[in-house]
Amino acid sequence: MKAVSEKIIAFTGGGTGGHVYPGLAVAEALREKGFCGRIVWLGSKKESDRTAVEGAGIEFIALPSGKLRRQLSLENAADAFRVLAGYIAARRELKRLAPALLFSKGGYVSVPPCAAAASLGIPYFTHESDLTPGLATRLNAKKAEHIVISYEATRALLPEAVRGRAVVAGNPVRAEISRGDRAKGRSLLGLDKDPSLRDLPVIFFLGGSQGARQVNQLVAESLSRLTEKAFVLHQGGPGASSAAGSENTRYRFYQYIREEMPDLLASADLVVGRSGASTLWESSALAKPMLLVPLCGSGTRGDQVDNAEFFVRSGAAISLVGNKATADALVAEALKLVGDAKKLAEMGQAAAALAGGNAASEIADLILHKIGEAP
Repeated sequence: MKAVSEKIIAFTGGGTGGHVYPGLAVAEALREKGFCGRIVWLGSKKESDRTAVEGAGIEFIALPSGKLRRQLSLENAADAFRVLAGYIAARRELKRLAPALLFSKGGYVSVPPCAAAASLGIPYFTHESDLTPGLATRLNAKKAEHIVISYEATRALLPEAVRGRAVVAGNPVRAEISRGDRAKGRSLLGLDKDPSLRDLPVIFFLGGSQGARQVNQLVAESLSRLTEKAFVLHQGGPGASSAAGSENTRYRFYQYIREEMPDLLASADLVVGRSGASTLWESSALAKPMLLVPLCGSGTRGDQVDNAEFFVRSGAAISLVGNKATADALVAEALKLVGDAKKLAEMGQAAAALAGGNAASEIADLILHKIGEAP
């Protein structure tokens, strides 16, 4: 009798934590729902992607990848060859693996695997975290069985031909984030051991997995004033340095936070950072009010500004955009917020409402239904 082959689900995406961690949340949900097959991730050659995926116990295969640019650049020619190489490598791996389905979390890394899957007749879903669909999503959406979106408003921004295949589920958040413990987080910061710190509100500056130079500079310029009335927790990103010497007992700096993130995020009274999807949705999962400094200008398509505006309209955040993002403005807004418990609570409730249900679980159900393993 011929042995029954193990069922495989492939994932793709990467380049930033926002294109990796939500995918890992879906993989985790698949396991929780009883999927016993093999999960394989086709990602970039960035070591941070490999570390995150393998740290979650998932097999990782690195592919060549080239960036997708809307503007003219001398690097486009070289990247075109990298994209082609990525397609050839992805097609070879997908043909070998023969997965039942490919789930794309987006980013430029995901385009060659999605194209390769289409060429092999392998069904795939693609997910868009941002309010406005990026170039990778627009390309992947053409042959995707489902385009999973985080906001209903995104549907109207997709090409008309694919809107009927769009499914609103939200942005997946790691289950461990929702299990964050405020008391444990404050204990990690030592706030429970020092009477002078015990009652201070915590302002958490998030630089993201890639760091954020502007956010880090704002911390440096505002720190002395903020720590008069609050404790400042600062994740600066790889290569960043502390904004203060060790003498400031109301400040804690990390380049990158891993296992402690759920508890440290839970300890925050106010989150300050960019408006990438991970920051927004992980903060919302813990009902955290936000002060956002969205990335804007010529180097971005404006997705973070759009995300921030949506959260501001929803009452969950305040946004400082462009030349309004000064240290003076940040200090004024942050201290006003942490001094107003009622306002913080209202914003937190609005954030929690946006987070809604369990996106990872919904997407996992969609995948399992497609491959014939619906619970």
